[in-house]
Amino acid sequence: MAPKYKLFYFPFRVIAEPIRFILAYVGAEYEDIRVEWDDWPSLKPDTPYGTLPVLEVDGKKLGQSIPICRYLAKQHGLLAENDWDNAQIDAAVDAIDDLRWSIKDFFFETNESRKKNLKEKLIKETIPFHYAKLEALVKNNGGYLAGGKLTWGDLYFTTMQELFDHDLEFEITRDYPHLATLRNKVVNIPSIKSWIEKRPKAER
Repeated sequence: MAPKYKLFYFPFRVIAEPIRFILAYVGAEYEDIRVEWDDWPSLKPDTPYGTLPVLEVDGKKLGQSIPICRYLAKQHGLLAENDWDNAQIDAAVDAIDDLRWSIKDFFFETNESRKKNLKEKLIKETIPFHYAKLEALVKNNGGYLAGGKLTWGDLYFTTMQELFDHDLEFEITRDYPHLATLRNKVVNIPSIKSWIEKRPKAER
């Protein structure tokens, strides 16, 4: 019997979208619960760590986006074939998440002078450093982050790329052909493409 999934997150994509991509890819049914800000204070005490997203599986609650992704990947065959390749996926995802925090700092900065400096550093230093590493990883792994096959890490990368492009207002992968090709492959997987076409509109 298939597990009963409920996914709780705010009315955004951000760090819940990798989870939704995984569920879409494997064709799993789930309740996609968009928590409004007015409802959050009453729900927060019942979450594992006082944060969202939360995935409820047959009544049990799991918090934190990356562990949720990893759990679903293990349940639905989206891991790599061996421990080394799975560690490579974890490392790549953590690096992407480090970059997410840097871009988030820029995006929510209200001081225009500091915001300009943060963006300049991102474009000239932080992004080239991370993306050169990721580009080489995909180049050397048959077009994927690890093991020469599609894994949850590739879905995670693709959703974060959408977020980064939005926040920085340009397409980062235009200068990284292997990453651009990977992203294009993911968004054109029929189940993923169908989800993208029907998902609720969101600011980011």
